[in-house]
Amino acid sequence: MHKIFKILAALLSLFGIISLVRILSAGDEAMETGEKAGLFEPMAYTAYIILGLVIAFVLVFVIKNLFTNTATLKNTLIGVGAFVAVLVIAYVISGGDAMAYKNGDVMATEGESHLVGAGLIAFYILLAVAAITMVFSGVKKVISK
Repeated sequence: MHKIFKILAALLSLFGIISLVRILSAGDEAMETGEKAGLFEPMAYTAYIILGLVIAFVLVFVIKNLFTNTATLKNTLIGVGAFVAVLVIAYVISGGDAMAYKNGDVMATEGESHLVGAGLIAFYILLAVAAITMVFSGVKKVISK
């Protein structure tokens, strides 16, 4: 399996290098005028493939690790539950704004305003929790010395 990944990585790297050389050899003027714009697509597809593979491997190994170690699964579920609780609390606390906001050319609805408010409140709650955690950690470290 390791050999297959090494060969795949080498092939994708080689394809990316070839695409980069083709782009650089076309020159700036050809790129600015758009006559060689098709040279960017292979490089973009290579980046998409690599990104997709990385995300897939991360998800597979994280899920595999979660189910092989039940203590980790329990702690992860507690963390996810706490995060969902923060989001629910933020949504309940935030209220829709009666003002009309422009979202590009379209007016934002009250529901969209409610979600933005909930996101801001959730950010503030998580920021406060992180700050309090850092302060307690620092105080605990000072006391233990």
